[in-house]
Amino acid sequence: MPAVEPPPGPPDPPAPTPGPDSSVAPTGPASPVNTPLSSPPPEPAEAPAEAPSITALSPEMVAAVADLERATDGDLTATVAPPSNLVLPEGITAQDLAALQRFAKVRAFMARHGNKLWYLHSAYALTFGAFVVMYASKGYDNARWMVVLLGLGWLVLILFFRVFGTGPGQKEKIKDTKSKVRFYVMTLILKNLYQSMLFFLVPFYYKTATFDDPNRFFVYALILLAILSTVDVVFDQVLMRWKVPASTVYFFILFACLNLVLPALLPDTRTLLTQMSAAAIAAVVFFTMHVPIRKLLQPAWVLALMAGISVAVFGAYFGRHAIPPVPMYIATGAVGPSLLPDGRLSMQVSTLHESLIQEMHALTDVVIPGGRGNTLHHVWRREGLTVQQGPVTPSGEPPAGTVRLRSTLRSFNLPSDLAGQWSIDVVTDDDQLVGRVNFEVIR
Repeated sequence: MPAVEPPPGPPDPPAPTPGPDSSVAPTGPASPVNTPLSSPPPEPAEAPAEAPSITALSPEMVAAVADLERATDGDLTATVAPPSNLVLPEGITAQDLAALQRFAKVRAFMARHGNKLWYLHSAYALTFGAFVVMYASKGYDNARWMVVLLGLGWLVLILFFRVFGTGPGQKEKIKDTKSKVRFYVMTLILKNLYQSMLFFLVPFYYKTATFDDPNRFFVYALILLAILSTVDVVFDQVLMRWKVPASTVYFFILFACLNLVLPALLPDTRTLLTQMSAAAIAAVVFFTMHVPIRKLLQPAWVLALMAGISVAVFGAYFGRHAIPPVPMYIATGAVGPSLLPDGRLSMQVSTLHESLIQEMHALTDVVIPGGRGNTLHHVWRREGLTVQQGPVTPSGEPPAGTVRLRSTLRSFNLPSDLAGQWSIDVVTDDDQLVGRVNFEVIR
């Protein structure tokens, strides 16, 4: 009997067509690569250990952080509460924060009292300058030490601008701590050198200058520079920032110092020759501050140096009337109508009647620590007009270190009108004014 086939069932549903976004698992026998291994699930990664927050610190450490926060913000009066979410770097200890706290207090103190400290430093500089003036007033022999200060100042000034440059670019070279330390150390050295030299010069030029003559302006310039050298803002922001002002001021100081020092090193040297030599040396130093020495191998730079020296020397020659002839000065000076047998004045007058004048005598004691390199003259003037002049031979017995000059205005040289302001000028062969004695004749 034939087998009976079972009736057909419902047709199988069609297989879904894979779309572009659908993924169909591959059919066929499972590959060992695609078969998942039966391994335990991976352990979750350990959460990073939380750094200690500021709330977990000791009260001293909390205070340190608060001080740092307040100093950084610049508001020194506000009470700053340390944020609770501040996380400290790993490895910070209580000793570290104690050191930071001390630094924060110093920084806060400097921010609060910085201006007062600058004023205090300027006051110290003025006091230091006063002591230098007192030291210089003790005698001319101390002037030889100026050579050491001049040389040191020249070297430090050249090194300073070679290291830190000039102008706005200077700030780019003063960023890290080491460069800041070098900058402040070198500026402090230069500041003290400038102050020492300027205040040392003031008393010598003050004695030699005549304050109703143009050479007084040289002394005014020295005094002004000496005062400005104690003002840190001017010194730091102008002289130490720009090479041209710094080298110009140093040229002036060097010229003034050499005028004073060269007669001590080379006695009996003529004053005008000393000033021209000082100008030449100062010009060479000024040149080296701006031009490297190796440039002198080129003829053009040698000619430039020679031209600079020539300008400085001719400037000293034609400007000699405006430069006090240090270190000479009049210690005492007087006039009178008659002389004693030993050559002294019978009386010293500042005002006298014209009827008492038959002839007039002048006596001046001139201090010449640099030796007798100059021939000195007496020039008698009435109302600024020359009445009599001529060289004066030293005579008499003056105090040690001085020469006594005596001259007589004879009756045949007396003008018809005697009344007015009179003066006796002590001048050098080159017409440089050493000092002046004034008197008045009345009717």
